[in-house]
Amino acid sequence: MSGNPESDPFASLRHAMVEQQLRVRGIRDERVLAAMERVPRHEFVSAYNNEAAYEDHPIEIGQQQTISQPFMVAAMAEAAQIKPADVVLEVGTGSGYQAAVLAELAAEVFTIERFASLAETAQKLLAHLNYANIVVALGDGSNGLPQYAPYDAIVVAAAAPEIPPALVDQLREGGRLVIPIGSAQEQELFLLRKQNGTPATQKLFGCKFVPLVGRYGFHPAT
Repeated sequence: MSGNPESDPFASLRHAMVEQQLRVRGIRDERVLAAMERVPRHEFVSAYNNEAAYEDHPIEIGQQQTISQPFMVAAMAEAAQIKPADVVLEVGTGSGYQAAVLAELAAEVFTIERFASLAETAQKLLAHLNYANIVVALGDGSNGLPQYAPYDAIVVAAAAPEIPPALVDQLREGGRLVIPIGSAQEQELFLLRKQNGTPATQKLFGCKFVPLVGRYGFHPAT
């Protein structure tokens, strides 16, 4: 799905990222680790940030948005327990990096972004990298994408004040939702499972994301 890694001078940095940042911090899913090593993270940041692309911190991508740190991307993907046949929804496309990681794990990924400029850039880059199993949509991510539901997993890359009911409704029975919940300043990452039609939630760890803006998110002025 991804571009040709053999001619990539950043391959050694990706390998170091996986071994020194992800494994040592507890990421154990070998499929997730392999996906993180395949996806060229440096392609999803501006050229002057290429050198920092594989460091363990978020990077600004414009519109006051960020590409999440590698550990957070890996941890969310691992928590979502994505299988090869799964259909996944990502809320908050941003640069498209997390969508690419998810596309390495799933059969199909739908990703929604509220900023047209980010959605357009991500769509072009993902196509350039040969990710044919990703659909990029523009809109209010807190409403999900009901036209493509149900989803086996939903990964939300922005913080909400509470779990959006629209996303729970769009989960398949047995589906997983990974989402940061809390204030606009700090949150906790939650894993929700849909069991017998009822959501069961589990707190994972503290985190800090940009706010989810929309019907079930924060007001733009927050």
